[in-house]
Amino acid sequence: MVVQAYILIQTEVGKAAQVAHSIASLKGVTLAEDVTGPYDVIVRAEARNVDELGKLVVARVQSVDGITRTLTCPVVHI
Repeated sequence: MVVQAYILIQTEVGKAAQVAHSIASLKGVTLAEDVTGPYDVIVRAEARNVDELGKLVVARVQSVDGITRTLTCPVVHI
């Protein structure tokens, strides 16, 4: 079983499309789209466990140029 999450991203002005394109190629990212509203990019990601998800967000996603803030929302099955 894998851990899945949505990562909501705010970017610098005018960088949403570039950020979404850069993130889409990262291992563990299944979808990255630029959107309108309070967040600029929404990413769907998956990892083997919560620790690996954290490493994906902190080490790879947050290092993409143009990102100002992220919010990770793990998917739960109730």
